[in-house]
Amino acid sequence: MALDTNYQKELSFQVDRRRATVEFIKNISDLWYDKSIELVLFRNQLIDRNVSEILNLIEYAVAFVQKPISIFDVLEISRSLLKTDLPPSKIDIGKLAYEYHLDEINFANTLDFVKNKLKKANNSQKIEPKDVVLYGFGRIGRLLARELMTKAGTGKQMRLRAIVTRGEITPIVLEKRAALLRNDSVHGNFLGTVQTNFEKKALIINGTTVYMISANQPEEIDYTKYGIQNALILDNTGAFRDKEALSRHLNSNGVTNVLLTAPGKGIPNIVYGVNHKEYSPDQIKIFSAASCTTNAIAPVLSVIEDSFGIENGHLETIHAYTNDQNLVDNMHKKYRRGRAAALNMVITETGAGNAVSKVLPALEGKLTSNAIRVPVPNGSLAILNLRLVNPASADAINSILKKYALEGDLVAQIKYSMNHELVSSDIVGTTAPSIFDSKATIATKDGKNIVIYVWYDNEYGYSHQVIRLAKYISKVRRFTYYS
Repeated sequence: MALDTNYQKELSFQVDRRRATVEFIKNISDLWYDKSIELVLFRNQLIDRNVSEILNLIEYAVAFVQKPISIFDVLEISRSLLKTDLPPSKIDIGKLAYEYHLDEINFANTLDFVKNKLKKANNSQKIEPKDVVLYGFGRIGRLLARELMTKAGTGKQMRLRAIVTRGEITPIVLEKRAALLRNDSVHGNFLGTVQTNFEKKALIINGTTVYMISANQPEEIDYTKYGIQNALILDNTGAFRDKEALSRHLNSNGVTNVLLTAPGKGIPNIVYGVNHKEYSPDQIKIFSAASCTTNAIAPVLSVIEDSFGIENGHLETIHAYTNDQNLVDNMHKKYRRGRAAALNMVITETGAGNAVSKVLPALEGKLTSNAIRVPVPNGSLAILNLRLVNPASADAINSILKKYALEGDLVAQIKYSMNHELVSSDIVGTTAPSIFDSKATIATKDGKNIVIYVWYDNEYGYSHQVIRLAKYISKVRRFTYYS
């Protein structure tokens, strides 16, 4: 009988938790659509999450900060946020809940606490929305479109206005473009609507018109004909890689800035969070978001260099296969990349070792690198074998990475994983470009040599870094509270 009573209590508690989560989801939506306030939970997105996903994120939060954070805590804080007058913002409600546990004795209630913590929000500057054009519509381009449209909200930050591709735009081509945006074999279905309008030559995404423009050369396009002004071009074609070629975008009417989604020559290569503040968008018109691998390793290497110093090291990236490889054995300009991508591990080169020195000049000449493409469609792993200036144990390495993942300038870049069984499919869909595998850290007895493992979603995590940098270039970054 006692067992039945306990079981009923457990069931009742689970019902209460899930009911509270449903209200929390409503509050997330109300804050986003009514006030342009985006909530995250220790950098994990909350918009369009279901009940089970949010409860799982809260379990991660409890393990991460070692505090008894519950759905009831974040629900209460979300209620207080609804009652607080705030400008468009991005707020980590997990961090707020964590800090409230540490400091609640000094506040009358959560509303008093929230108003005190977010009082600096009133000093934030007004944001002018930025028109955005995707130049190219491949893997990264479609993920950028998904993210831009999912986070369009009331249109107060970045507004996707057009997509440029080559070739004639016929009804069947338009529908094929729409189908590739709706459905993705790796990332699943788009959580929105995608329709076509051939008269406008446009995709109607979540009810909003996004023009499809056909062009062979950047300077052919007059964007002002589409009502587009002062646009940021996100070039993800891979066709233009240097300053001269990318400058051709600036010859188009309606364009003011260009961001390349690949490593670039003669332009600043930026890993957002690491070196973006060194370059002002007032003075520079063309930026590069570097590569997915550089975005994965630079945040972690920055922490290790600042904390312990790096004498030298080697980077080996175990990378998902890409469209550059052959599906079956066939001719290719590179010998090994000609072999069937889904059947072979393929050794190839990576420029990440040299590229990271453009972001972190202190590492110039200190890192060698190589890559192995493996038979998975997405999800990669960087193995960093480093010799340190100042010795450190595995625990010391983990502690410092956990600190940076919780507070400071790299909280959006580094996710600290405590999962004993982390594998590549687990990290697909992670917004952080670096997922530090704390259970895999190795250090020699003398602490001079360490091996650390950094996972990364080479598509999704990188796309979010592009978006973060694009917001910086466009000067549409809201008040944030997560570091």
